[in-house]
Amino acid sequence: MRLFTCCNCGNILYFENIRCEKCGYAIGYLPHENRLLPLSQDDDAWRVAGEDAGQRLRSCANAAHNACNWLLSDADEGAYCVACRHNRTVPDLSDPVHLPAWQRVQVALHRLFYTLLRLRLPLATRGSSNTEGLCFDVLADPPQTGKPKVMTGHEDGLITLALSEADDVERQRRRLAMGEPYRTLLGHVRHEIGHYYWDVLVRDGNQLDACRALFGDDSADYGAALQAYYANGPAPDWQTRLVSAYASAHPWEDFAETWGHYLHIMDTLEMGAAFGLSVRPRVPTPDAETLSAKLDFDPFRIENFEEIIDAWLPLTFVANNLNRCMGEADLYPFVLSEPVVAKLAFVHQLVRAPAAA
Repeated sequence: MRLFTCCNCGNILYFENIRCEKCGYAIGYLPHENRLLPLSQDDDAWRVAGEDAGQRLRSCANAAHNACNWLLSDADEGAYCVACRHNRTVPDLSDPVHLPAWQRVQVALHRLFYTLLRLRLPLATRGSSNTEGLCFDVLADPPQTGKPKVMTGHEDGLITLALSEADDVERQRRRLAMGEPYRTLLGHVRHEIGHYYWDVLVRDGNQLDACRALFGDDSADYGAALQAYYANGPAPDWQTRLVSAYASAHPWEDFAETWGHYLHIMDTLEMGAAFGLSVRPRVPTPDAETLSAKLDFDPFRIENFEEIIDAWLPLTFVANNLNRCMGEADLYPFVLSEPVVAKLAFVHQLVRAPAAA
């Protein structure tokens, strides 16, 4: 994620801002320009403030629910932005409990799509007349007791998200029950989108052999593998070759977990570079050099993944130490072994191929 400013007054903005608190203009995100823009009303549309002859822009229909600040141009079809057009099912928004939870899901989805657009990945929209492409069902648990709860998952481009994951207490309960050191809405959608891009970039991109050489044989029975994982726990050596315990369940889950971490890394490094961060420990030891980094690059333009990981490891070491000073758990509680770094590098080259083409 980059750092945004209001081009009218120079105020620093958050990605989710709908108004500049300094100059008062409405704010909208124009994805194809990657800009948060100050807006002035022009009848039923917007124009960029101070650009009376500029393009006319429209708000996404989900702005009516305070759930999207993205914009469409007059040339764009439909009522929804490039992110929200992938929403197939949303919960009943007249329910006062559902609406704020869905708004939090929308924040995660928009941050996900920001990164997907920066990576220039294919984003096929699933329409009513076809069963291909990417779409999301955000579902609330049934009100009846005894009915099965909604489970987050992916199937052939359809990503189901449990609305209950937007509840901090419920998500923490599940995190503890499943022994996960890290569980967030953004982490969920980054993981699940990895399954979709395994289909698009690996299976349909003639990369099966290269992927299997690193992640294992994906033809192994998926259902049986998950049953074994939940019955017996993770592989005892998972920390030496996998990014998480859950990655040991099946090669598909290993890929999706690695994909999710790759998006974490790219997005966080971009923000670190936007702030001009640099790391140089002031300790008299040779380790200080290996823990030094200067974030003066755009990770989305770096071809050699080694440069990215050489910056990521010092940054997370600093962040984890700062969190511990506040009595919090590590921000990034993961160890990236050499096999994991090799898998991350594979994902990096995988996503760069469509963009280069």
